[in-house]
Amino acid sequence: MDRLSNKRHKHAQRKRRVRKKILGTAERPRLTVFKSHKNISVQAVDDITGRTVASVSTLEKEFAEVKRSVDGAKVVGQKIAERLKAAKVKTVIFDRNGYRYHGIVKALADGARESGLEF
Repeated sequence: MDRLSNKRHKHAQRKRRVRKKILGTAERPRLTVFKSHKNISVQAVDDITGRTVASVSTLEKEFAEVKRSVDGAKVVGQKIAERLKAAKVKTVIFDRNGYRYHGIVKALADGARESGLEF
């Protein structure tokens, strides 16, 4: 197995291990994070109905100046908290999606907490 495919395999294992322990509901959706090389996406998912409650991505027009960084992640976290408040959701289950709780993922969670979202 070459280095890149091994890295992807290990990430998929971590993702499955984290994911099997959590389940989002309508009252407490699962807040999942995705990082690409240039962007950050986060969405709140109700796993029982398979519905996305709210989502935010740096691909949206209002985030044109926001980049994939710790500061950008904090802004995205604050925005998802605002959208979830509008949807009358106060608590979530955080799904780090196999990523380490460090840097961008931690900044996103901290930004959401600062805006009043409970984990």
